[in-house]
Amino acid sequence: MPSAYPRSPLRACIMVGAACLVFFGCNRDREALNEMAQQQRQILTKLTEIEQKLSRPAPRPAAARPAGPDPTRTYELPVGNSPAKGPADAPITIVEFSDYQCPFCARTEPLIQQALAAYPSQARLVYKQFPLVAIHPQAMPAAVAAVAAGRQGKFWEMHDLLFANQRALAPEQIREYARQLGLDLQRFDADIASDEVKAAVQEDMALAQRVGVRGTPTLFVNGHLLQARSLDGFKQAIDPILQGASSAPPTPPASS
Repeated sequence: MPSAYPRSPLRACIMVGAACLVFFGCNRDREALNEMAQQQRQILTKLTEIEQKLSRPAPRPAAARPAGPDPTRTYELPVGNSPAKGPADAPITIVEFSDYQCPFCARTEPLIQQALAAYPSQARLVYKQFPLVAIHPQAMPAAVAAVAAGRQGKFWEMHDLLFANQRALAPEQIREYARQLGLDLQRFDADIASDEVKAAVQEDMALAQRVGVRGTPTLFVNGHLLQARSLDGFKQAIDPILQGASSAPPTPPASS
């Protein structure tokens, strides 16, 4: 049953005002009274419009796009000059975007080694630098140091030392790791300061951003995002590829 009372305090005040006009306006000029009544009717009309707008449900915000790479897509991830581990002709390429100051990356390293051990002749690892500079201030110097060590053939050795010493990545500490690895320190210092080494890190970061990488570690198997970061997750991603390759008919020799 509809209420007999006004729906808002403002409406009630206007209606009381109208009643007062009728009561007290008997002794006033009839034309002025009619004009005031017309103004009140206009106010009530506007008030009704406002109430109707307020009673409408607010539109739902558009669904936010999921962050990160699209798991349904196959991304082109060129190896370029990035360090790689495993057979160059392996049918499986694992691409890792990682940050030396990221604790989750350090915890993922043993898992990646397990995956490579499970497919010793069928998989290789490609490492891409993605230092999260906004939250890890020492990640960029560590990435540059790893690339510089790679120019002397000691990338993976420096890679392991940096992850093993995540809480000790000050420049003097990184230089001590280079000394432990027997690097030419003068060349190491020059490479760290070089535009070429810094550009190599920036190239990896630009690739990560193009494919939608938002955090670390992010792993791809033959261009597909690895969604389950576990050994079973690797197997679920890798085994169908290997089974498909083994069941494919042999490629006929090229005709001369």
